[in-house]
Amino acid sequence: MAQKVITVLGSTGSIGEQALDVARLHGYKINALTAAQNVDKIERQAREFKPSLCAMADEEAAKELKIRLADTDIKVLSGVDGVCECAAMDMDTIVLNSLVGMAGLQPTLSAIEQGCKIALANKETLVAGGKLVMNRAKEKNVDIMPVDSEHSAIFQAMQGMNNKKELKRIILTASGGPFFGKTKDELKDVTLEQALKHPNWSMGAKITVDSASMMNKGLELIEAVWLFDVEPNNVDIVVHRQSIVHSLIEYVDNSVIAQLGVPDMRIPIQYALTYPERFVSPVKQLRLEEWKNLTFEEPDYEAFECINICRSAIEQGGLCTAAVNSANEKANELFRAGKIGFLDIARLVGEALVNSPKINDYTLADVLETDKWARAFVEERV
Repeated sequence: MAQKVITVLGSTGSIGEQALDVARLHGYKINALTAAQNVDKIERQAREFKPSLCAMADEEAAKELKIRLADTDIKVLSGVDGVCECAAMDMDTIVLNSLVGMAGLQPTLSAIEQGCKIALANKETLVAGGKLVMNRAKEKNVDIMPVDSEHSAIFQAMQGMNNKKELKRIILTASGGPFFGKTKDELKDVTLEQALKHPNWSMGAKITVDSASMMNKGLELIEAVWLFDVEPNNVDIVVHRQSIVHSLIEYVDNSVIAQLGVPDMRIPIQYALTYPERFVSPVKQLRLEEWKNLTFEEPDYEAFECINICRSAIEQGGLCTAAVNSANEKANELFRAGKIGFLDIARLVGEALVNSPKINDYTLADVLETDKWARAFVEERV
């Protein structure tokens, strides 16, 4: 079997580092690495994996990396164009996109244009530009493999499905984050430090805050609609605190199929890279007797309004999902900077949805313009 060749977009983040763990285990070749600003970490990765290209989204970081790698043959690029060039380097490459936020959209489209298989860990790509991405992937016959643990679970559970008509419902599981069980009133004064204490997963700050607000589950709902071509009302959410059942599907005969495993992202990362084959992984074996009890509860939609805001956005369609995504990115950033309270995130995202442009047939330029509008809209209200 030919050696797999991987490009990792966002290699210094949690998902990117775990993707490199998988590459290291199986001896995959790394074609390109990209990051935002972490020069120290990407230099270490570049020296180990010896990619042809590296790119830094930050121009100054790119200059620094270029100096540090001057003794190698690695070409260093910069900015959005540089990241996109890495994404479109070679059609025989699997592009693992673990960039955070809207930054992932344009590189995904670049990879699709080149005909690369995509392992997608950047949910915002489909939240902001789902119609553009899925239509173009279909035209170019490009496979998009889900990396999010929930969407990987759904994809795995669907392997036994003969045709789409057999699928009745998708059930996304949510850990509930650090604030599950708190009322809306109790959430008024929670701190960033508290929001970053996720009970099960080790993730970057932005994603961890999204988990605390349960915005991440709203974004995943939108992503599921695009990935699996289902209606929003066929996607339900259930809080499963243990993060052992990663998601489920229900067939028309009311049989329910679930995918289980310990909470370790290397399982879905590896499966996205090796599908349809499975290989030994470095992940701990699941022993159910060690867990004893698995619980399932309904989310508190009053305390965690972001879920229903996202559901409303995908039901309305068009640019509404791009607006709520970018509004959340800005509100999340402001909360992490101590400029707004935790509950202000949902308030600002909801207001952005109400005022968002209502355009159904949109272009990439429309999405990028909506991104700017939503961020400015949020800032104006702080």
